[in-house]
Amino acid sequence: MTNPRPLQAREQNLIDFYSHCQLGMTPNKFYAKWDVNHEAIARICSRSVSTVRRWFSKGRNYRRPMPSDLRHLALMDFLLEGFEGIPEELLKKVCFPNRHK
Repeated sequence: MTNPRPLQAREQNLIDFYSHCQLGMTPNKFYAKWDVNHEAIARICSRSVSTVRRWFSKGRNYRRPMPSDLRHLALMDFLLEGFEGIPEELLKKVCFPNRHK
């Protein structure tokens, strides 16, 4: 077992910043901005297609997305907007943290 890295002031400030961040995008805004279907939104949020359909329903079938769903959509929007500017090595660290070279 390895020793965890100690947190310096810089890292603690980043944790504080992230924990207070109100990052979120509604399914309706994401759907209006990007040419996606319910299946794509379901994959982004790790939800079933039927759950996503309920986010777009009216009346008693409507279900509100969880805050984590709003964050997933906002992060995906961020990635789609700036994909070309993100270094490949950083993408690999974020998306495949347990893969070895």
